[in-house]
Amino acid sequence: MRKTSLKDMLRKGRLIAAPGIYDMISMRIADRMGFEALYMTGYGTVASYLGLPDAGLASYTDMVDRVRAMCAMSNTPIICDGDTGYGGLLNVAHTVKGYEAAGAGAIQLEDQEFPKKCGHTPGRRVIPVADMVRKIKVAVEARSGDMLIIARTDARTTLGLDEALRRAEAYAKAGADVLFVESPESEEELAKIGATFDLPLLVNIVESGRTPVLPPKVLEEMGFALAIYPALGFLSAGHALETAYGHLHRTRSSLDNPAPMADFMAFSKMMGFEAVWDFDRRHAED
Repeated sequence: MRKTSLKDMLRKGRLIAAPGIYDMISMRIADRMGFEALYMTGYGTVASYLGLPDAGLASYTDMVDRVRAMCAMSNTPIICDGDTGYGGLLNVAHTVKGYEAAGAGAIQLEDQEFPKKCGHTPGRRVIPVADMVRKIKVAVEARSGDMLIIARTDARTTLGLDEALRRAEAYAKAGADVLFVESPESEEELAKIGATFDLPLLVNIVESGRTPVLPPKVLEEMGFALAIYPALGFLSAGHALETAYGHLHRTRSSLDNPAPMADFMAFSKMMGFEAVWDFDRRHAED
């Protein structure tokens, strides 16, 4: 079944909420819940796949393999973190083609210097505007279908909001489909971003991060079309695991575990075991 194009979903005045997915279990859970889009978080994917911080340590190969695995099993379009494009202009073209071939509904590219860092952490530096404009133009040229190009600027934290807005405008002119001004720090800044552009806008909601968490209706009225919640899943799962593992460590038992748990058989069915059981029945020896 062909997935619905993200391009067809985006329109002014209506917000799409996309949960962060970071491994195949989180993807399977989110995919069955009826979201219009999912967001493959770089932070969570690098952490779950490599056990490392999101600081430019994952390679293109690491990430495109995750894109391919998640998109192949998802019925929901996935927005995929492409970091800085993993190098120069030729690398950007290769990354865009690879992500598109792997099934990404959108690729996010950012204007950080390499090695990049998570957008809600300190110490980020950005490349010259002209260099990122060239990356966006190459990305647009490299794609062959309707995969969206999301242009992210990390300039707000170190250079201020006005510079971030100037960069986003340049990236729009270069052909980006969606604009992403990372980590605005107040409701007023969010409103200013929303009032500045006609292109679809993405807002990154990181619980306890730099950007205020606002109700969806407020974000819609500001003009945002996409809200990603990259950390919601792994922060929730991390807390639940700490609780469950801590209880096991203290008591040497899972009895009276205080962490909520899924039912084992229901979880197994979600992971596809019913098809395995059906196969075994159909091919059982007489």
